[in-house]
Amino acid sequence: MAAVRKRRGRAARKRREQRFRGVVIAGGASAILLVAFWSVIWPYLVAGLVLGGLAGGGWWLWRTDRFVRGGDRQWRHDEAVKAGHRTLAEVDAMTGTEFEDFVVDLCRRDGCTDVRRVGGSHDNGADVLGTLPDGRSMVIQCKRYTPKSKIPSREVRDLLGARVHFKADVAIFVATTYFSGPAERFATENDILAVHRDHLGLWNNGTSLLSLGAVHGLGQGDRRHRERWKETYG
Repeated sequence: MAAVRKRRGRAARKRREQRFRGVVIAGGASAILLVAFWSVIWPYLVAGLVLGGLAGGGWWLWRTDRFVRGGDRQWRHDEAVKAGHRTLAEVDAMTGTEFEDFVVDLCRRDGCTDVRRVGGSHDNGADVLGTLPDGRSMVIQCKRYTPKSKIPSREVRDLLGARVHFKADVAIFVATTYFSGPAERFATENDILAVHRDHLGLWNNGTSLLSLGAVHGLGQGDRRHRERWKETYG
């Protein structure tokens, strides 16, 4: 057994020595070729190093720019929330026009563009028009009602007509109160974003407009919520 192990050990050492010599020979051959053709190769090596450095520098600048811009956008958003924050009691005291301007400011805070108030006697069911941050056009109907009122389904239907009239991608109904059951169902069935009083509070406190779509159609509170609402405003 000892003799067998010795033979195996010698064979393994020979294989390692052969691999090492092969590596040395290959390295030597590469070095000889590099020296022989250096005048031809060196411009390509230098160009590769320069291009690699430029690519790395460009990537670093791009990453830095994205980081700075992202931080700046977040800072501006936070400052806009602080500057534009209103309590719902203050919102309840607004006139209809002031409430529309308030909604316009919230839209602009969230990155919407081309936002303008179009409300009036001939507004065709729209109070605010604009473009969402993702590029979709939007039409908004604003209703500043007392908290004990309910939005009827006919007013939500008017907004559906406004979406067709203005060829808007998204229709949004923003109210200072809640929707009746039929109105809420109609909004959900026709892909209208119904922003009731609770959602308006979230939006006012910094939640983005697009994020409100995630809670759309989840109802307007349970039975205890409705009982508290009746005790407060009934």
